Amino acid sequence: MKILLLGKNGQVGWELQRSLSILGHIVALDRRSQDLCGDLTNLQGLAETVRQVRPDVIVNAAAYTAVDKAESEPDMASVVNAAAPALLAKEAERLGAWLVHYSTDYVFDGSGSRPWTETDLPAPLSVYGRTKLEGEQAVATHCQRHMILRTSWVYGARGSNFIRTMLRLARERERLTVVDDQHGAPTSAELLADVTALAIHQLTGPASGDKAGQLAGIYHLAAAGETTWHGYATHVLAQARRIRPKSEHKAVDVAPVTSDAFATAATRPRNSRLDTAKLQAVFGLTLPAWQQGVDRVLAEILSVPE
Repeated sequence: MKILLLGKNGQVGWELQRSLSILGHIVALDRRSQDLCGDLTNLQGLAETVRQVRPDVIVNAAAYTAVDKAESEPDMASVVNAAAPALLAKEAERLGAWLVHYSTDYVFDGSGSRPWTETDLPAPLSVYGRTKLEGEQAVATHCQRHMILRTSWVYGARGSNFIRTMLRLARERERLTVVDDQHGAPTSAELLADVTALAIHQLTGPASGDKAGQLAGIYHLAAAGETTWHGYATHVLAQARRIRPKSEHKAVDVAPVTSDAFATAATRPRNSRLDTAKLQAVFGLTLPAWQQGVDRVLAEILSVPE
């Protein structure tokens, strides 16, 4: 099996290079790749790449994820998050290939407190959320063999993320203030990558047969349980102190505040809970508690001397 992976150096893309390696030959690209085009702003180059590689599976882990910046760069966000996935979907359909595409809890308006299901009506609050929804719709429209994985609060041992930000701020400040009215589940890039590989194996394996097409669709994928950004930060710092008791962290207090305390260009959803029952039932999975992934990544980050 040949897999075309886009966004190889992002948090999820980096982990996908590991998890997908057991399934076949991977052609992994990012926007700086030279021989083949992995730049989602270059639609013609992207189409030529797919036609040259002729993959059995396309995994699109690239996206415009600068949520606030997207408010002032809607055209750029639209090209990367909507136009490029539409093109990939059309090219995948021509080849009879599967297209795996990642989306976000930001397609919802964050109302209520019930976890969102795949059949709930999206209503994005931001340019980022709107363009990601447009990408979902294009993928579903143009490619029969598609799997869209909506996730939330992604982090990893590599790259910039909430965990690294909290560790840095804890070294600089004695008191931190963190939002306590947004709810969701921190989800590791490692978990996303491993579940993706397991799903692709079932979608393309000999046992899939005629059922493969029935498995196409949208799935919610997030770690089990829920917390707030404040609860997440509190857990990170407490675990960091356990792992490295002699750390020079100054922060002794993490104060909860409302979202209104931080002025942002883009509105964040208050309810980012995702119901993952469909994914677990269809693919026979049990998703781990969010704390497990956070603790493992923290241990990896803190194993490197500061």
